[in-house]
Amino acid sequence: MAGRIRQSDIEEVKARTNIGDIVGDYVSLKTGGVGALKGLCPFHDEKSPSFYVRPGVGRYHCFGCGEGGDVYEFLLKMDHVSFTDAVERLAARIGYQLHYEEGGGGPSESSGNRARLLAANSAAEEFFRDRLSAPDADPGRRFLGERGFDSVAAAHFGVGFAPKSWDELTKHLRSKGYTPEELLAAGLVSQGDRGVYDRFRGRLVWPIRDVTGQTIGFGARRLLDDDKGPKYLNTPETAVYKKAQVLYGLDLAKRDISRQDQVVVVEGYTDVMACHLAGITTAVATCGTSFGVDHIKVIRRVMGDDNSQGSVIFTFDPDAAGQKAATRAFGEEQRFSAQTYVAVGPDGLDPCDLRLSKGDDAVRRMIDARKPMFEFMIRQVVERFDLDSVEGRTAALRAGAPIVATIRDPASQNGYTRELARLSGADLQDAIRAVRAAQRSTGAGNGRDGRADSRDGGRNSAPGAPTSSGYPDDRPGDGASHPVPLAEPTDPTQRTERESLMVLLQLPGEVGQERAARAVQVPFVNPTHAVVRDAIASQLPTMAQPGWVDRVLAEVPQAYAPTVNALAVAELPQGGDPGRYARSIVDGLIDRDLLREKAELTSRLGRTEDPELRRQISIAMVAIETERRRLRGE
Repeated sequence: MAGRIRQSDIEEVKARTNIGDIVGDYVSLKTGGVGALKGLCPFHDEKSPSFYVRPGVGRYHCFGCGEGGDVYEFLLKMDHVSFTDAVERLAARIGYQLHYEEGGGGPSESSGNRARLLAANSAAEEFFRDRLSAPDADPGRRFLGERGFDSVAAAHFGVGFAPKSWDELTKHLRSKGYTPEELLAAGLVSQGDRGVYDRFRGRLVWPIRDVTGQTIGFGARRLLDDDKGPKYLNTPETAVYKKAQVLYGLDLAKRDISRQDQVVVVEGYTDVMACHLAGITTAVATCGTSFGVDHIKVIRRVMGDDNSQGSVIFTFDPDAAGQKAATRAFGEEQRFSAQTYVAVGPDGLDPCDLRLSKGDDAVRRMIDARKPMFEFMIRQVVERFDLDSVEGRTAALRAGAPIVATIRDPASQNGYTRELARLSGADLQDAIRAVRAAQRSTGAGNGRDGRADSRDGGRNSAPGAPTSSGYPDDRPGDGASHPVPLAEPTDPTQRTERESLMVLLQLPGEVGQERAARAVQVPFVNPTHAVVRDAIASQLPTMAQPGWVDRVLAEVPQAYAPTVNALAVAELPQGGDPGRYARSIVDGLIDRDLLREKAELTSRLGRTEDPELRRQISIAMVAIETERRRLRGE
């Protein structure tokens, strides 16, 4: 049985890991203020970034849905791994040797262990790649060569060959210590009456990787005439492989997708290879399923799709299946903030065939010649009718009007109304009336945007989203995100409290222990803030040491943890000297308290006639003024 990881190792691994690098494998992050990064939340669907990561603090928080925590919690929630798996994965990433207690042992090796499944897939990928050079893999090499892919290309994409054998892979992996149960759980074998047998046999095999580059499954292409299975056979659903959430090639394309604000969605593995080799390094493909909502969420997170600068380009075959795929994609088009386009190759050639017949430049020209999704869909609908007859033109107009009616941007809608009239051969006024009628009948005027009016995308409707000042907006009713409500930011006193807690948590070294010790003596108006203040006060001797926020979190009741996490990650104002800003905020909190004390003393002075008491009060008031001048640097 595996031992428990030593606590000091858990803390050391976390201290050595940059949470920004880990989250950046899943989400496109951009600068979000001093020492912070921001992007689209991976835990809920949003169009405007409310997800913040603060590497210096080692924590993340979404001000839209309330999710937050440290790097371990991120992996637990994102990949549904165990805590042990999360620690082991990060330790392996930085090359740190873990130590186990309670009888020694090592990493868990249960059949359901995610790390074991990933390791089995990795070993299978190596096996398939090695077998591509074997004599019996000639059909696979010939298949690649006929499509313009040499051994270098095959190696780049990890393409391999599954031998025509019932148990060669099984025996190989069993020799490496993997059990039949693990291989079945990984989807590498199938279960028969006589036991397990290789799932992929006599096929060309592509490794399917997640966004971090870990192999989670495979796609296998039929090669042999006596193979009666499907043309493409993929890994079944497993604990690590969810086909609706996976895009082939994303591990290779994610950097350029983020840099270029562009993604090209093609229909097959060889199309991805052709595009990348032709210089379209933002190409990805679905894996044995149609393009859907979960794919959109993945793309938007990687792309950082929160403005109109991005481009999502779909390539479709001109046949019935391609048209059906285009219709499905159009149905989800409004989920993108980026502009959506369709690219169709000359003579209906897909990227792989186009590259083979006309070269790399032809593939690039195909992508450059993309058409807006709206235009493509209008043409697709109109061209189904006989435009040589009055009845056909009328039917085409009526069929195209609902598409134009979904465009919210008035300028774009006017332009596409004229395009619909031109394509259908209808009078412009008739087209205008048809579009308006479609809007009234479907309520489409409040639907799809055309990109102008919906950039907000509901960004201000999510409780807890950052305000323009960068601080969380804690409106009433946000109990699901924040069990303990934060202060209203419009209240100056409580806002000062909140900002002081933010800099004490985020910039403890800049504030300094002496200044912090005075700040935590200030009475707080907001009771939630007071709980956090008391937790900070209890840990003051260690405030500039690693794990500062974790220690504060350990001091508060669990219901207050989301509040601490939010304060530790919330965006600070950009520009200027962060240290000077931090000290000025805390000094302002202290000065407010000194003014309160001075006001109380002034009131007492007016109520007493005792000379000695009046003298003591006067001395205290002078001391307050001296401290206030010191705060102001006078």
